[in-house]
Amino acid sequence: MTTLDTREQQASQVEIAEVVARTAELVDEHYVFPDVAARLGGLLRAEIDRHQRAPSWAALADTLTRTLQSVNGDRHLGVRFHDRPLPEDGGDPLADDLPRMARASLGGIHRVERLPGNVGLLRIEPALFSPTLAGEAMTAALRLVADADALIIDLRETIGGDPEMEVLVCGHLFDRPTHLYTMRQRHQADRQFWSPAPPTGARFGGERPLAVLTSATTFSGGESLAYALQQHGRATVVGERTGGGAHPRTGFPVHAHLHLSVPVASPVNPVTGTNWEGTGVVPDVEVPAAEALEAAAAVVTDPARGGKGRTALSS
Repeated sequence: MTTLDTREQQASQVEIAEVVARTAELVDEHYVFPDVAARLGGLLRAEIDRHQRAPSWAALADTLTRTLQSVNGDRHLGVRFHDRPLPEDGGDPLADDLPRMARASLGGIHRVERLPGNVGLLRIEPALFSPTLAGEAMTAALRLVADADALIIDLRETIGGDPEMEVLVCGHLFDRPTHLYTMRQRHQADRQFWSPAPPTGARFGGERPLAVLTSATTFSGGESLAYALQQHGRATVVGERTGGGAHPRTGFPVHAHLHLSVPVASPVNPVTGTNWEGTGVVPDVEVPAAEALEAAAAVVTDPARGGKGRTALSS
C-alpha cells in the first residue's frame, strides 16, 4: 500500500482519496461558476490515481492545485499545505492571520511622502486591510496627502485587499458616490459597491491628477482598486500588467495539513461589463515596475502626458 510521508503521520490511499473527494465536493458546491465547478470536480475524481502517487502532503497540495487551475487558470483556486495542523474549528488560516499582518505592517501604510513638486506618494503594502483593522491608519494617510497638487498611489506590492477598504479609499478620490463594481455571487444576491459621499475633513478629491503604480506582483484587492480608478477615468495606471486575480475566495480545511481556497464571487465593473480575471490590469503607461514611480511623477505633473484629474460620472 502506498503511503504519504509527513512529519506528523502517514496517509493511506484511502485517506488521499477522501481528501480528493472532499476537495471535489467543495469546489462543485461553492466555486463561483457552476459549469467550471462541475468540470473541475470531474477532473479531480478522474485523476485520483495521479494524486495517490504524491510522495508528501505538500506534493499532494501541488498536484491538486495544478488540476484545479487547469481549466480556467483561476489563481485564487488551490490547495495549500500547512506545516502545523489546522485549527480544529475549521477556521481559515489566511483570514485568521490578517490581524497580525495588519499590526506588523502598520495597517498596510508602508510609506507616505511628499515628492518634489508637491506630489504626494502613498505606498500600500502588503494589502488593503479591512477598515476594522486599518481604517484609522488609512484615513490618516489619506488626510496627510490631501493638500498635494497631485497624488501617486503605489500598489506594486499590494497582493490583496478588502472591498470595504477600497470603498473607503475611493471616498477620498471621487467627488460624488460612484458605482465601483457589482459583486456577482453564486449563493447570495448580487451586491453593489459604491464609493461613499465625500467624507468631511481634508481629502484629495476628484479633480487633481492621480496615478496608480502596478507590477506583476499586484494582485486581487490591489488590482481591484487600480482597475476601478482606471476604468472610471480617475487615475492613470503606470507600471506593469498585474497578476490577473479578480475572484474573492473563501477557505475550507480538507485535511489537518491541507486548506482549500475557493473563489465564490466575481466582480463586474459597470464601465467595462467585465473584470481583470486572467488578463490583469493593463497599464496606461507600461514601464518596468522599477521605473514606474519616475514615470508616474512625470505624468501627474504634466496631465497632457496622460494624467487624469477628473471625477467620472457615477453609474
